[in-house]
Amino acid sequence: MRLISHPVLCNYYVTYRCNASCSFCDIWEKPSPYITIENLRENLRDLKKLGVKVIDFTGGEPLLHRQLEVLLKEAKDHGMITTVTSNGLLYPKQAEKLRGLIDMLHFSLDSPDRDEHDKSRGVKCFDKVMESIAVAKSLGERPDIIFTVFEDNVGKIRQLWEEVCLPNDLILILNPVFEYNNVGSNLSKETLNELTWWGKQKNIYLNDAFVQLRLDGGNHVDDPVCKAASTTIVISPENKLVLPCYHLGLKDFAIEGNLFDLYHSDEVQKLVALEGKLPACESCAINCYMQPSFAVEMNKYWWKALPSTIKYNRIKGTWKQMVRF
Repeated sequence: MRLISHPVLCNYYVTYRCNASCSFCDIWEKPSPYITIENLRENLRDLKKLGVKVIDFTGGEPLLHRQLEVLLKEAKDHGMITTVTSNGLLYPKQAEKLRGLIDMLHFSLDSPDRDEHDKSRGVKCFDKVMESIAVAKSLGERPDIIFTVFEDNVGKIRQLWEEVCLPNDLILILNPVFEYNNVGSNLSKETLNELTWWGKQKNIYLNDAFVQLRLDGGNHVDDPVCKAASTTIVISPENKLVLPCYHLGLKDFAIEGNLFDLYHSDEVQKLVALEGKLPACESCAINCYMQPSFAVEMNKYWWKALPSTIKYNRIKGTWKQMVRF
């Protein structure tokens, strides 16, 4: 049963540029401009009309955009819930001007071991993440730690949890790695079962529907769970609407100041109708689109996701992010 029929999330790529070169991501390899304030203002007007509640300023590394605080303030002025995920390299210098503008601030950290984390990111950023945590806390922010889980780092969860998250009273978000375009990887059943156990521990968030979807073999085109195009608006740095999702990216459309009408156009809606049904959608388990997909349709994945959603918002002490999860 479909509970919400309109888009709830915007993945707004402020740039594809990045100051890291993670082994499980290829976004940083792309040449890219930066979004403009003018385009953002036009798009925010239409995103609100479309029903979007959450805007994720993403990249690349979003803090490379020199006017990120302006983007965030514009989004907040439109009543949007804002999210930003950073590798921490630039946060300490920008923290003061970003203060209070990010509802869900995430720092990426994939190992409690400095050398291991830096190797996976292709740049020395472990110490900057530690510094970013301290700076954020000093400003009254409460960031989350996103831990991308691979087969070879699942054994490091405990150390990171005990040494970084619990002492700082931070939520550890377990983000199972996914595969796309020969990038990334999959997880074994044993590792998925281990993640399920970890998801029940204090200050750890794991969307159990992610695990269930992987155990089920991912999305299936004959009965798709993915609602990527109908739940998530993807906007590129070139100010284009990307469909059916960023990772598949079959087609993009120049927005030209009227995102609302473009989204409702026949050509776009034909692609929206194919969400989860295209050949490349078979076995897909990309978290970026499955998370909002689980939130809009009452099925077994909705029920699987619900307890972890409640847990996250209870720990955070607010329910306004409920739509995000």
